[in-house]
Amino acid sequence: MKVIVDANIVFSGILNSNGKIGDLLINSQRHFNFIAPDFLRAEIFKHHSRLVKISGMSLEQVRESEFQVCKDITFISAEQIKRSAWHIAEKLVADIDPKDTHYVAYSKHFRCKIWSGDKELMKGLAKKGFTAFISTDELYKLL
Repeated sequence: MKVIVDANIVFSGILNSNGKIGDLLINSQRHFNFIAPDFLRAEIFKHHSRLVKISGMSLEQVRESEFQVCKDITFISAEQIKRSAWHIAEKLVADIDPKDTHYVAYSKHFRCKIWSGDKELMKGLAKKGFTAFISTDELYKLL
């Protein structure tokens, strides 16, 4: 099953690789095909110092956690996503959070759900009829 992974999920996994989210990202590659926009790598790198501060881990420990969490995520460049998916996504998220356009476009392109903890995004999109989200608990049940 393909699943689009958003930034807050990856950050949660890095901060607590032994928690539910970390466990799913690290140990369920036989069950799920995790996909993320390529820009997420740069986003993680940009926030290394913040992750160190929040977690109390060293930079080396954060990088190791990042490696474990991201090793089975397929990072795909935006250029590989159909224009039609981008147009739909832009319209859907314009008044909610334009920074989330990538996740919705990828979801439309791959016809799969987004794994996110962004309640504002989920609520705003649900009002527009977009409900292609999956929760951590739902993923666990599918295992």
